[in-house]
Amino acid sequence: MITIKSTIKAPIAKVWEIWTAPKHIQEWNNASPEWHTPYAENDLKTGGKFKSTMAARDGSMSFDFEGEYTLVKENEAIEYVIGDGRKVEITFRETPNGVEIIESFDPETENSEEMQRGGWQAILDNFKSYVESN
Repeated sequence: MITIKSTIKAPIAKVWEIWTAPKHIQEWNNASPEWHTPYAENDLKTGGKFKSTMAARDGSMSFDFEGEYTLVKENEAIEYVIGDGRKVEITFRETPNGVEIIESFDPETENSEEMQRGGWQAILDNFKSYVESN
């Protein structure tokens, strides 16, 4: 598994809300300014499904990121399986410095682990910036 993390200076309830609400997912879910998320849906419960469309702002490319939740513990943990069968585990932990998010995911075989880590970390960094500025 590949693991990334970040500490967000905000209350846990705010971090959880922004991580899980489709209107917020559409605002932070991109790795660079050239991309955006024009669509997101989220049925946040064990057995629930989620889907977001990530698209290049110039319209040249888009893809759906979707999966099914295998565990949802409010303000604590989310686990899911994405469409290709890979597993993702996310923990949310309150610390004196803010909410620590640790995200671990099975790598895919198309891109290097370094590239995958960088892309997922860029999205997490964008999440941190969005939470802390809203």
